[in-house]
Amino acid sequence: MMEQNTELISPTVIIALGCVVLFLCLQRKNLRRPPCIKGWIPWIGAGLELGKAPLEFIEKARIKYGPVFTVFAMGNRMTFVTEEEGINVFLKSKEVNFELAVQTPVYRTASIPKNIFLTLNEKLYIMMKGKMGTFNIHQFTGQLTEELHEQLENLGTRGTMELTNFVRHLLYPVTVNILFNKGLFLTHERKMKEFYQHFQAYDEGFEYGSQMPEWLLRNWSKSKRWLLALFEKSIPDIKAYRSAKDNSVTLMQAVLEILEMETNKLNPNYVLLMLWASLSNTVPVAFWTLAFVLSHPNVHKTIMEGISTVFGTASKDKIKVTEKELKKLLFIKWCILETIRLRAPGIITRKVMKPIKILNFTIPSGDLLMLSPFWLHRNPKYFPEPELFKPVVCSVRDSNMYYFNTL
Repeated sequence: MMEQNTELISPTVIIALGCVVLFLCLQRKNLRRPPCIKGWIPWIGAGLELGKAPLEFIEKARIKYGPVFTVFAMGNRMTFVTEEEGINVFLKSKEVNFELAVQTPVYRTASIPKNIFLTLNEKLYIMMKGKMGTFNIHQFTGQLTEELHEQLENLGTRGTMELTNFVRHLLYPVTVNILFNKGLFLTHERKMKEFYQHFQAYDEGFEYGSQMPEWLLRNWSKSKRWLLALFEKSIPDIKAYRSAKDNSVTLMQAVLEILEMETNKLNPNYVLLMLWASLSNTVPVAFWTLAFVLSHPNVHKTIMEGISTVFGTASKDKIKVTEKELKKLLFIKWCILETIRLRAPGIITRKVMKPIKILNFTIPSGDLLMLSPFWLHRNPKYFPEPELFKPVVCSVRDSNMYYFNTL
């Protein structure tokens, strides 16, 4: 009797098991993940190799593994995309999120709690986009021109200085005076020098600070605390300032108003983050634009001819720049765009919230989706002779490819 039951059950069990195996195989096929570079050290994974030379690491991995690959490093799965389909998913998919990708780095670098960052980021973004949008940008050009003239006069017309230091000494006080109000805390030479030193240390260590515990970065942590203490002490003055011209609210005051309304306190951490965000792209782009222009005599000559055409021959009078005049200097715009192309950030990121398909791969939720503007801007399909500085061609290039430095 038992043998008969066994004979009856066995085909049923076999069929059921077969269906389960077939289902699992189909699921495995549908959930095919990209090749993964894991490294051999637990948690760190391939972090050491990636950290040594990230751009070279990415390009070698692309050549070896193809257009989509995953790197396990520092406890994170980072999936890199390098071709059109992956780029479109990165830019357009609703299943990937910028805020979730950067909430931890923001907490580490500015000590802004994750819940506050996620709650306020969209509101702050909408406010800043409105105040600094196309229709309002003219409000900044006059003040910016005046501040630049003043700083250039302070530097004088004689002497030598490394170009990096020149750009920093020019743009640090200009940015501070526009974001906050003039003479707020850069009131004398010693204080300015101290501020430069701490902000430079903070800026140069920012990438490490975004990934590593603060106690491992003693000097960077010291500069971060110094800056936060300075901004906390300055908040009452920032809040109380009113423009003598039109009594308008500054950008930083608008940020502080939202913070006070939503959190019932004024947070110096956002002041630090705002200042860093204002300078982190401006300084390197200004430096490299000047470096490229000065190292290409024909480009420099064309720029000077354009300036003379718009403003007339050089004189001792200060040039007042308006938005209308800037629009006539297209060649300068092309030089800036070409600089951004050649010196774009190495990596930008999004967090995968739900599984997404790219090519034949399924990227699981929780992965960080990574894109390298540096290598995308060197794709010969879009940029012939991609390593050359060619601003004249940039006007054509501009319509063929995205520029990623502000993503």
